[in-house]
Amino acid sequence: MAISHTQLKAFHAVALNGGFTRAAQQLCLSQPAVSDQVRKLEDYYGVMLFLREKRQVRLTEVGERLFGMTQRLFDISADAHDMLMDYRTLSTGTLNLAVDAPVHVLPYVARFCARYPGVDVKIETGNTDEVLERLFGYQTDIALLGRSIEDERLMTLPLRSDPMLAFVAHDHPWAQRESVCLADLANEPLVLREQGSVTRLSLEEEMAAAGLRIRKAIEVEGREAAREAVAIGMGVGVVSAAELGSDSRLRGLPIDDSRHRFTETLVCLRAQSSRRILTTFFDRVREELEGGC
Repeated sequence: MAISHTQLKAFHAVALNGGFTRAAQQLCLSQPAVSDQVRKLEDYYGVMLFLREKRQVRLTEVGERLFGMTQRLFDISADAHDMLMDYRTLSTGTLNLAVDAPVHVLPYVARFCARYPGVDVKIETGNTDEVLERLFGYQTDIALLGRSIEDERLMTLPLRSDPMLAFVAHDHPWAQRESVCLADLANEPLVLREQGSVTRLSLEEEMAAAGLRIRKAIEVEGREAAREAVAIGMGVGVVSAAELGSDSRLRGLPIDDSRHRFTETLVCLRAQSSRRILTTFFDRVREELEGGC
């Protein structure tokens, strides 16, 4: 039989308070109940833990040794309580995010960090397939995907939806135009993202649906590499309108006949969705979306 936590708690209270009456008051129990728990502990192990005198009780040698152990035990129990309460109130903790584009989530993260400064937030980037793989591999807590997804294993929260945008170098012949069309893109060498990129897949699908072919100038990995390749004149790039940002070297051009929209969706594993830190982050983001922030 495993040692009784209730009996140890009663013994510790008596040793700490120097008597059964004060121990009973501390534990909110009757004195006979506390005495019974201590007696059961002594009887089971065949030891005497207290010398019971008329006006006081004193620890025996074995009682002193046990008291040293229960002191450590309940100190650890108090530390565990304090630690878990810190996590409950988000006074501490770690939140890992894997995102396809930090620009979409950074404002929410900034406000979360301001409200919960004790939480250590870490962000890593990758394309949608990569961040989803990290999520299912329990390598991250939350993922931001560049597409809508239906998977009953996931809890999802759509963040935004933006149109497709072409972009060129500031000295490109198109830099003075107001917009382009898909047919224009078929006649220009394109800077393409890596396989697995939602941006590339979306462009390929839309061009194919229009009966147009893609001329590849170069294939690069990541948005920054695509921006740099376009900036030095290697070809025309395509990106979500929300991700072009401000760069004097580049000019964004709406695609008049493009119907595709890039969605950004915040997801976490449903099996993990009850974790306080995850529910709080999702709740804060949802409140901002509903409030129009």
